[in-house]
Amino acid sequence: MRTFQLMILAAIAFPAIAFAQTTPNAETEKAVTKMEQDFSAALVKGDAATFAPMLAENAYTVTPDGSTSTKAQFLADMKSGDLKFEQNNLSDMKVQVTDADMAVVTYRSSDKGMYKGKDISGEYRWTDVLVKSGDKCEFVVSQGTSIASG
Repeated sequence: MRTFQLMILAAIAFPAIAFAQTTPNAETEKAVTKMEQDFSAALVKGDAATFAPMLAENAYTVTPDGSTSTKAQFLADMKSGDLKFEQNNLSDMKVQVTDADMAVVTYRSSDKGMYKGKDISGEYRWTDVLVKSGDKCEFVVSQGTSIASG
């Protein structure tokens, strides 16, 4: 658990260091971008079976309202219908590779959705940390920030 907490701290507290280390090659950037887009498409479809394998077992999300969610909680919310998206449009995506086994992705999302009956539509900035595990890449940490309107 301590290692996971350190990963979260590193992902949130030191993004400038991660961004400065190296530029991704075109193939890596394309693969990570596709993974983000595939996740987004599955999210809108409510297709938990498609995106569940993309999440590490210890995946952790800090939502724009400051609450947190584990992989199990996130999947339960999707399967129950508590979390529903009509739209999740991604833009302004930047991929930074910190080493051979880790990438940090930042992007903007324009969302239309509901969580437990509450409208969560809006504009957000996200930071995702993806880690290579064996022969696949998985989301480990995701953190969202609401973009104030006006």
